Amino acid sequence: WSKTPTLPKSRRTISTSIIIWMTKRERSSSNTTTTRPPNPKRVKTNNKTDDDTNGTKIINKNSKTMQSNNEKVTWGGWMGAHKTGNDIDQESERIDRQKAAFGGDTIARLKDLNVLIVGCAGVGVETAKNLILSNVGGVVLYDNEVCKEVHRGSNFYVTPEDVAKGEEEGVTLAEASLGELRSLNPFCRVDILDKSTSTESLLGEEVVLSKDVLGTHRPYAAIVVTKLLPKKALLALNETARSNGIAFIMAITNGVTSSIFSDFGPHHEITDATGEPTQTLAVANVEVIAEKPKLLQVEGVKDGEKVVILTVAQSDHGLEDGDVVVLEDMRDEMEVLNGKSVTVKRVAIASPTAAKVDTRGVAFKTALALPTSSVISNFERQFDFYKIAFDGEEENSGKKFPVRTITIFNRLALVLNDDKGKKLLDDSSKVDIFDKYQSGGLLNQVRPPIAKQYLSLTETLEKTPVPQMLRGEDWELGKGVDVHLSIAAVLEFHESSGHWPRLHNSDDAAQVLKLADDISNARKEVEGSCWSQNIQYGFPMGGEPRDLDEKRIKRYARLFATELTGFCAFLGGAAAQEVIKASGKFTPIDQWVHHDECALVVDECPSNVGPLFGSRYDHQIAIMGKDFQARLANQRIFLVGCGALGCEYLKGLALMGAGTGKDGKIWVTDMDRIEVSNLSRQFLFRQNDVGHPKSVR
Repeated sequence: WSKTPTLPKSRRTISTSIIIWMTKRERSSSNTTTTRPPNPKRVKTNNKTDDDTNGTKIINKNSKTMQSNNEKVTWGGWMGAHKTGNDIDQESERIDRQKAAFGGDTIARLKDLNVLIVGCAGVGVETAKNLILSNVGGVVLYDNEVCKEVHRGSNFYVTPEDVAKGEEEGVTLAEASLGELRSLNPFCRVDILDKSTSTESLLGEEVVLSKDVLGTHRPYAAIVVTKLLPKKALLALNETARSNGIAFIMAITNGVTSSIFSDFGPHHEITDATGEPTQTLAVANVEVIAEKPKLLQVEGVKDGEKVVILTVAQSDHGLEDGDVVVLEDMRDEMEVLNGKSVTVKRVAIASPTAAKVDTRGVAFKTALALPTSSVISNFERQFDFYKIAFDGEEENSGKKFPVRTITIFNRLALVLNDDKGKKLLDDSSKVDIFDKYQSGGLLNQVRPPIAKQYLSLTETLEKTPVPQMLRGEDWELGKGVDVHLSIAAVLEFHESSGHWPRLHNSDDAAQVLKLADDISNARKEVEGSCWSQNIQYGFPMGGEPRDLDEKRIKRYARLFATELTGFCAFLGGAAAQEVIKASGKFTPIDQWVHHDECALVVDECPSNVGPLFGSRYDHQIAIMGKDFQARLANQRIFLVGCGALGCEYLKGLALMGAGTGKDGKIWVTDMDRIEVSNLSRQFLFRQNDVGHPKSVR
């Protein structure tokens, strides 16, 4: 059972031939599963998006009402955060699954986030889409670049009509993207900056420093830069954001290289570093070790010092060194400790490597049921036995006795010499109160806020000696250094020449390489700087210089003007996730992360990667060649599932041109029907699609 529907403009990303599979039951159950409502004509303006179809949404920037399925929903408060006069909270139902992932507190904080996105090519529109679906407060777009045919290879909302208007009327990428982005979520305010806004004027009080973004009475919480700006403007924008408590994220892709930079300023508080649920542990025993033996290892506790060890009923407490717990349900004389917090450390013990202790075996787990003093005594006897045997062999003379460290996951040590520990006991001599333990007790994990400081873009461009790479082995070999120097060199190139490196231009590539070499040489004497030195296992090898990766840097420059839709989708997701961290949820990335996928460049024959046709696939052809594009167009692909991932895969295949050739075709099947909660992450669907099969819509 199949049909090939005529796709409406709201699904313009699907440019390929698609066969929709349906079961007989779905096909006969309702006419709505086999026919599509009339194609809505969306009218794009600077203030609103109108639908002329009955029952679809009408959204107006200056209005507090929304029309949906012929029911009027009145917004109370601001931005749909509180609604009245309707039994069903459509916004809450829409983000129901996000609430389960992030938690109610984080979802509420997201409504306070206004985000400025600079650049509306592939990365920019992906970031905007993800943030709007995440239900942040507001998104403002800025990009005055005129729409071109090549933009249709990465921005899935740019149409042939937009390209034609770009040539005739100067329609920008931001204007072309606005209408469809607004239609993604009626509870998120979306707008663009005026065309008259220049890159330099972004820093003014009317733009970045505005205290009332989109009428929300709130300033910007984050700025996302999705294309390189001139060096002075880029660094100034970063400094303005830092000095005003605005998170600054830069996500850029050029050719086969992508980079993301995250700066949450000199003062950032993380309220939940991991997002994992907190632990509640039952106390099984409490012991005071008068003098810590040598084999017992607790960070910060010296041999011979007194230490308090707690045994928990669980086999694995799941806590890390420095975690904080609150004592509860302590009984008898220890009842005075209830409600007080204390820092804990992991407990480990040294064991001879030759003993080959099986920590997963029954014998080891049975031994841990004994009191801590007995466990230590057993390991001491084991240690002495193997040490005597080791020393008795002549061949081991002068060698170090091999020892391994075994973490005991059902025990914790209390830290009593820090501020929390001193407050817990009021007097260090009262540590003997733990000798009074009889039974009971709970440890409730708490996560105190973590204060972190981040360096500026100016500082990290120079003082990142070993930049992170997405692929661990690339980081260990120091390949991130060449990517980092490439970015610095391109910024210098633009400042000196007035333009970015041109596509496949060897002269520009040679100049970028020279600038990278000059920058590297100038930094050799600067401690902790990024320059071309020998790196092994992720660490500089004593300042030993090495040659620049000439091929990598020249390739970066030659392909600088291009972007691939796969990298755009990845960076759009990563950048949006970084913005969400402005709420205090999760730990931001450690400033820079690069990725360079040289395997995508397989045939650089001039006749294969050029001359270009002026098509939407020019960037892809410039990197992977005409032969690749021809093979891709004739691929026959069967996509199973059109949910959150399926929508993204379908978009990516369409933007790449898969299945567009004479022999190519894409089939998609999904037996599910669209639910309201799907709308927060499946961007191909809208409110009037709810209830229909995903494959058909």
